[in-house]
Amino acid sequence: MAASIREKQTAALKRMLNFNAPPLKNAAAEPVWKVLIYDRFGQDIISPLLSVKELRDMGVTLHLLLHSDRDPIPDVPAIYFVMPTEENIDRICQDLRNQLYESYYLNFISAISRSKLEDIASAALAANAVNQVTKVFDQYLNFITLEDDMFILCNQNKEHISYHAINKPDIMDTDMEAIMDTIVDSLFCFFVTLGAVPIIRCPRGNAAEMVAVKLDKKLRENLRDARNSLFTGDTMGAGQFSFQRPLFVLADRNLDLATPLHHTWTYQALIHDVLDFHLNRVSMDEPTGSEASPAGARPKKKNKKSYDLTAADKFWQKHKGSPFPEVAESVQEELDTYRAQEDEVKRLKSIMGLEGEDEGAISMLSDNTAKLTSAVSSLPELLEKKRLIDLHTNVATAVLDHIKTRKLDLYFEYEEKLMSKSTLDKSLLDIISDPDAGTPEDKMRLFLIYYITSLHPPSETDLEQYKKALVDAGCDLSSLQYIKQWKAFTKMAATPANYGGSGVKPMGLLSRVMNSGSQLVMEGVKNLVLKQHNLPVTRVLDNLMEMKSNPETDDYRYFDPKMLRGSESSIPRNKNPFQEAIVFVVGGGNYIEYQNLVDYTRAKPGKKVLYGCSELFNAHQFLKQLSQLGQK
Repeated sequence: MAASIREKQTAALKRMLNFNAPPLKNAAAEPVWKVLIYDRFGQDIISPLLSVKELRDMGVTLHLLLHSDRDPIPDVPAIYFVMPTEENIDRICQDLRNQLYESYYLNFISAISRSKLEDIASAALAANAVNQVTKVFDQYLNFITLEDDMFILCNQNKEHISYHAINKPDIMDTDMEAIMDTIVDSLFCFFVTLGAVPIIRCPRGNAAEMVAVKLDKKLRENLRDARNSLFTGDTMGAGQFSFQRPLFVLADRNLDLATPLHHTWTYQALIHDVLDFHLNRVSMDEPTGSEASPAGARPKKKNKKSYDLTAADKFWQKHKGSPFPEVAESVQEELDTYRAQEDEVKRLKSIMGLEGEDEGAISMLSDNTAKLTSAVSSLPELLEKKRLIDLHTNVATAVLDHIKTRKLDLYFEYEEKLMSKSTLDKSLLDIISDPDAGTPEDKMRLFLIYYITSLHPPSETDLEQYKKALVDAGCDLSSLQYIKQWKAFTKMAATPANYGGSGVKPMGLLSRVMNSGSQLVMEGVKNLVLKQHNLPVTRVLDNLMEMKSNPETDDYRYFDPKMLRGSESSIPRNKNPFQEAIVFVVGGGNYIEYQNLVDYTRAKPGKKVLYGCSELFNAHQFLKQLSQLGQK
């Protein structure tokens, strides 16, 4: 795949903003000014990909939500980017009646049904605006790209397709069908945008299998319909593909419930775990001065501040997968180089102040003009650098506070040991009953991981002891209820998912970051370095991608939408290893798995792996879903 999914989706959006014509090459041409109208779904798709400045460069002067009060602007074209829902269609018809804009370009995020199109047509007729509805397009962009190699299905209404929704004990068949259709619709959009028909592999007997069957059918029907197929001819764009098709692995969240609860140690996953990190934007409370407020005084109101972590941010791209202590060190290094550059500019300034009008100063002038010019030209770059350094200093400090107050390094190390079945240096009960270690939620996560990964569930007496300690620590045990049922129910109970020989080697505390000049004081935080190990999802992918035989994946079903007759076989047709793969987790995913796949791919030159999930949750959100299930 020459272009990443992020580039492809961005290109599709730019094309849409250019009235569905390819963007002009010559930059001199003035863009046509226009208004962009989107709904919440459209907003979520555009915001991680295009900044306001980029929209302006494309000629978008105004971008508004569909259901806000909008004034008529009679002489501009309007581009709509919305989901084809009843209420959206009604509102569009209302806009036509009120003659808000000069012309209307209607783009639907996923395909619009015939009956809804007819509603728009009749409204246009009634409003005498038929000529103004210039174009109606299905964009097939119903998914959100967060990274070059990561996407999620939706952010609005995500509770409809959450882990909780799929695993509710009292779910109706019709609801399940609806959930599966929603997921399949988004995946179909994803493959249209990617321009590829995949080969699908999935496990048997769970939600992932239902998605695979439906997706296979949908792709198959589209390929059969030669006239309207979305996968042929010029729509595909030549040269996007290597001659081999990608492998699409559908996994079910139930394959591995421990990882989403795991305390993590890499930068991006930590931010997602402890801060409010959402569609590539971190929101956090800004510290309001460090002086302690007198006891009993009302706490100061904190300002909310949000930062965007984008693809353009070099530091972020380089370090989002690094262990946290390494990030802290790098932030400090960046700061030092920045200060050196700043001092250089200050020094030049003082020289240009020309102390005393002697000849020496005049001769220095000619020297320094050249230097000053270069310094001035590098100023914008310096300021941008400063902004990024401040951003990461603030974010890293906030993460560090959490690590220290909740002893997250201890949790991380202990959980890694549990998952890799290595010897434990202190008892679980000690950590649970230690009042200083972490929040009740941290303790619950630790215990659930222990419960999920243990070969033999703890005996009743032990369990009661643990439960008492957990309740004393203030934990809500309803999630344990669900995990107990889940563990009894899965046949996997015989062979708990194997987390590979991971393990952590503590490296002694950081000496360099310890010097008092550093802003991030890492005292008492262990500098743990990760050994590469594959999580269950990565292992499944590895088996299927490299065509390895393994009891875990041998009975995975095999679908090839391009074959004329859908053959019900699990015997793969081609025996060659795949170069490109997409892993999709039905029931939600997390940055830990994403990072694990990125590391896996890094070790295999020439391979490309994309990670997708129906929703992205951190451990707090996942625990909440488990607790809701346990209360049923």
